Amino acid sequence: MEFTPQKNDGLKVETSGRRSFLLALFGLSGAAVSALLAFPLVRFLTYPLRKSATDTTWSDVGPVQDFASLTAPIAKTITLERRDAWQTTSSQTAVYVLPSKAGQFRILSPICPHLGCSVRWVGDQDKFICPCHSGSFTADGERIAGPPPRSLDALESKVEDGVLKVRYQYFRQLVPNKEAMA
Repeated sequence: MEFTPQKNDGLKVETSGRRSFLLALFGLSGAAVSALLAFPLVRFLTYPLRKSATDTTWSDVGPVQDFASLTAPIAKTITLERRDAWQTTSSQTAVYVLPSKAGQFRILSPICPHLGCSVRWVGDQDKFICPCHSGSFTADGERIAGPPPRSLDALESKVEDGVLKVRYQYFRQLVPNKEAMA
């Protein structure tokens, strides 16, 4: 006897179409859920890279009463903190606090606007002198002589809760106008 397959006229169930549809549906829903969960994670991980460096913050110079009786500029060391991506840097630099005029304090950057050397206050001569190229400035930071193209740069300052604070910035050198660097 010979075996011959019989036809199932319409009784054969087509399972491959339904399975592929369900697999595609589960795949798409899994991808959508993964994307929804991954988006905040990616934003969290890349935040420091997307955020620009912070501006320099206000640095404490000292209590106001320490500067009330100044008769000549005085050098003070301040701490600068800067955050850039994951890294926080802390450094120290000097500033010159000038005697107050009408209750307003002026703070000067110690950096010569010529080539960036540190100027020093010479009390005997009553002026600031740059040791690199003999640029000289008055007690108020005004240019007297030498190659510097402008006067010493004044820094933004304020008094908060009895403490003198300064916002330290770097300025472009070799230009006649004061231009803050980024």
